[in-house]
Amino acid sequence: HQRKIMVLFRSGLIACLLASTSSAFAFKPTAQPPAFAQRNNAPSTRSPVNLSMSGGADAVPDLKAPPAIYAGAVAAGAAKASASWEKIFKLGIAAGCHIGFGSYLAITVGGACPAIAEANPGLQKIIFGAFGLPFGLIMTLVTGAELFTGNTALVTGAVMEGKTSVKDLIKNWTASYAGNFVGSLILAYLAFKSGTLGAAPASVAIATAKCSMPFEVAFTRGILCNWLVCMAVYMASGCASLAGKMVAVWFPISAFVALGLDHSVANMFIIPLGMLRGANISVADFLVKNLIPVTLGNIVGGALCVMGLYGSAYGKWFKPKDE
Repeated sequence: HQRKIMVLFRSGLIACLLASTSSAFAFKPTAQPPAFAQRNNAPSTRSPVNLSMSGGADAVPDLKAPPAIYAGAVAAGAAKASASWEKIFKLGIAAGCHIGFGSYLAITVGGACPAIAEANPGLQKIIFGAFGLPFGLIMTLVTGAELFTGNTALVTGAVMEGKTSVKDLIKNWTASYAGNFVGSLILAYLAFKSGTLGAAPASVAIATAKCSMPFEVAFTRGILCNWLVCMAVYMASGCASLAGKMVAVWFPISAFVALGLDHSVANMFIIPLGMLRGANISVADFLVKNLIPVTLGNIVGGALCVMGLYGSAYGKWFKPKDE
C-alpha cells in the first residue's frame, strides 16, 4: 500500500509540473510599474520588456508549417540565383571543402572498421554514415555555402514559381558545381599529403567500386542519394534553431551514406583521393563511369523527386497558369 501511495504521489507531482510548464517560464510586464520603481513621481521613460523563454504569441516556431517550408525554400533559391557568378563560385569552393571534410571523416572512421564490417556489415554501414557527411552538410548550411546538389532543388523551385530565370539557374548550377569541384580537389590533395590515412585501403577500395558500376546503376543511385540530401536541405530550411537543422540533416544524410548511394560532390573528393592513393582509375573512368551519371541522377532527385512533389502540392508546378 505504501508503494502504491508513493506511485500516486509521484504521478500527481509530475502532472502538476507538466501542467505549469507553459506559464512558469513566461515573463510578462505588469499592467503598471510598481510605485517604488518611479522616482520623484516622474513617469518612467523605459519601455517594458517582454521576455519569453518559451511560448508566447510572438514566439518564432522552431518548425514552420509545410506550406511555409516550401515558400521559404523557394525564397532561398531565388536569393541564391541572384548572387554573382564569382560569389557563388567562392561559396561553392567552401561547400566542396565542407563535404570533403565529411567524406574524409567517414573514410577515416567508418572505413577503418574491417572487423566490424566482417562480423556485422549493417553496423559498419551505420558508423560510416553517421560520422562524416552529416557534419559536412551542417557546415555548408550554417555558413551559407553553395552546394550544387541542394541548389538543384532550391533554385529549380524558384524558377518554376517565377521568382528567377532559367539563365540565373544555369549560372548558379555551373558556378556552384565548378566551385564544389575545385574545393573537393583541394581537400583531396591536402588529405593525401596529410598522411593521416596511413596504409588503410578504404579510400582505394571505395573509389574503385564507385567507378565499376554500369551507367544506369550510377544514375539511379544519384537519384536516390540527392532525394535524401535535398530532403535534408529542405527540412533544415524550415527549422529556426541550429539543433533543429542538425536533426533535419543527420537522419537523411547518414541514411544515404549507409545505403551506399552516390553524391556527386562527395565523389569529387572520394574518387580523386583514391586515385592519389593508387587506385587504378583514369580521369575518363572517373568522369564517364561515375561523375556524369551520378550528377544527372542528382539533378533528377533534387529537382523532381523533392521540389517537384512539394511544388505540385504547395506551389504552381504542373498547374494551369490561371489556377
